[in-house]
Amino acid sequence: MRLTQATRPYEKIKGSANMLRDRWMKICSDENISTSVKSFKKNVKDMVSEYERLEVYNIKKPKVGIVGEILVKYLPAANNHLADLLEKEGAEVIISDLTDFMMYSFKNSEIKYKDLSKSYTQSLICNLGIKYIDMYRRHVRETLEKTRFTAPEKIEDIMEYAIKYVHLGNQYGEGWLLTGEMVELIESGVENIVCVQPFGCLPNHITGKGVIKAIRDTYENANIIPIDFDASASEVNQFNRIKLMLSQARKNMDKDNNIVREESEKIVEKKVASKNK
Repeated sequence: MRLTQATRPYEKIKGSANMLRDRWMKICSDENISTSVKSFKKNVKDMVSEYERLEVYNIKKPKVGIVGEILVKYLPAANNHLADLLEKEGAEVIISDLTDFMMYSFKNSEIKYKDLSKSYTQSLICNLGIKYIDMYRRHVRETLEKTRFTAPEKIEDIMEYAIKYVHLGNQYGEGWLLTGEMVELIESGVENIVCVQPFGCLPNHITGKGVIKAIRDTYENANIIPIDFDASASEVNQFNRIKLMLSQARKNMDKDNNIVREESEKIVEKKVASKNK
């Protein structure tokens, strides 16, 4: 998902990213695939290498992150195919890994032990689970850090992002992970975010919608919109809000490009002046 979404908006040969995705989905779902760490490392390296070799245009598009309630976030049928819509409108979509939600669920046991007087044994077992998963994920991180693709953050880093805005005792549903993911996106340069949820979703009203104002106070360029997805929700209204968000995203990108251009011109002017002297 991470590799495909970072490649598809820029591909020179339309459909090549999806073909490569389907190829690797077939390889990874083969019942005969080896489960050894050595084989895992090789598959990760080969997968990233094949995506890097795909021909892509060297252009910039506004990046839009999708966060929110886990079902609506990952299931296209539940969010009216939001990722496809954003790509058609000229954006690059970023969705955090499902593994983050697993790590968040394990990490909650440690927080419950420290702050809510829960079992130490359960905390210990869950932390061992995190170390086991991270043993594999470390290879993904190290491989991606050498490429144009972004590497996933450690769950401890996402916790640090979240704790500035909500208490880690917020564990209902997506809890503090939702807040942490929004800040993680902004810190990585993705300032445009769609926060999705079912109508009246309680966790989102606290750790999603509820923290948007505080995040905007910290990051003035944060362009975040919350959208309810429900059987009775108006698709036209959803689409119009998304279009408005993308319009602001393009303005911000143009502004950033102008700043970079002006700084480059100043550097050139200084070099010319110095040479003339």
